[in-house]
Amino acid sequence: MSFSDYIHSNYVPKRLAVKLNAKGEQFVVKGHPWVFSNSIVKINDEAETGDLAIIFSKNKNKVVGLGLYDADSPIRIKIIHNADIKVEVNAAFFHHKIVLAFKKRSELLLTNTNSYRLLFGENDGFPGLIADVYDSVLVVKVYSEIWLPYLKPILESLQQISKAETMVMRLSRSLQHSDKHALKDGEVIYGTLDNEVVKFVEHGVNFSANVIKGHKTGYFLDHRDNRRRVGELSKGKSVLDVFSYAGGFSVHALAKGATDVTSLDISKQALDMARENGKLNAYTGQHKTISGDAFAEMKALIAKGKTFDVVVIDPPSFAKQQSEIDLAKKKYAQLAELGEKLTAKNGLLVLASCSSRVLAQAFFDLNSQVLNSQSRLFETELKTKHDSDHPIAFPEGAYLKCGYYRFLE
Repeated sequence: MSFSDYIHSNYVPKRLAVKLNAKGEQFVVKGHPWVFSNSIVKINDEAETGDLAIIFSKNKNKVVGLGLYDADSPIRIKIIHNADIKVEVNAAFFHHKIVLAFKKRSELLLTNTNSYRLLFGENDGFPGLIADVYDSVLVVKVYSEIWLPYLKPILESLQQISKAETMVMRLSRSLQHSDKHALKDGEVIYGTLDNEVVKFVEHGVNFSANVIKGHKTGYFLDHRDNRRRVGELSKGKSVLDVFSYAGGFSVHALAKGATDVTSLDISKQALDMARENGKLNAYTGQHKTISGDAFAEMKALIAKGKTFDVVVIDPPSFAKQQSEIDLAKKKYAQLAELGEKLTAKNGLLVLASCSSRVLAQAFFDLNSQVLNSQSRLFETELKTKHDSDHPIAFPEGAYLKCGYYRFLE
């Protein structure tokens, strides 16, 4: 079967001439990938999702950007090209962008790692499209209908450049309910898949991901470098991994010689995966699991007088919209406070956030403020962001931040 058997979008995109207000145009010129509906002043034709929007400057007839029109989103145009270089949007255009993205990952692929993010949405010029590789399996997740008319050449290039033997299609909830395509979430669209759980290697540590039913594409690759670092810092130590999901930090710690590791998550299914991932590696430490609400379980551990040499707290996003920012900050403050109480003498507390709406500076300031209000001396050892296969091309693209806090007593 070829990709054509799966991609049934018969819509032939139109070319739209678009003019924006001064503010919208300025954003595009500066390299921002989003054009909101209220920035659009004029469109020369009836616009439909997937149409190519050619954005002209307000005063001169000079092209300042190319984007894909999305009738169903407040982000009405998603920019795919905003350089001065003249381009034709065709199969060669997308192929070139994927080649550039692959080159950015070349250093990571020289390590003992065979899982990586090949396309990171807007940051690689593919807004609403993610491509992750797990060994020889490529998982493509599509979030927007804008890509339907262009998918076939993109998928062909992704397969060719990644040399994937198997390709799995994952769809956002809205796309799963769309009648504009014949794709199915979790469908194998290239090659064969013997097992939906795919094994892969991350800096010499073995993992697995369920590429059909797992969150997003099956695993979270953005924390890879932090997991490696925590693993190296855990030798001979006791470790608590809060919001452990499939055991990313836990498994690195076990593989690198932690004496005992406790994985804490609300999902029993995630903890089963964490245990299985642990067993893919040789380790002598003890792997314990706690299933329950993180805040309640951390308080219960404090009540029992439990402490750990290394405590990692990596919660899901607390602020999916603007209105949730204040509540998110309260939750982060609470986690820093609970984490401090659970960190042993001279121990290490690692606090992370993946809420893009809570900016890095605000998150680090909040952690310092909470930890300074406790009686123990500490120093901030390190502040990190995404791994190298998650390049950042615009401010809102930088969602992940992680702080390492060492207690001096």
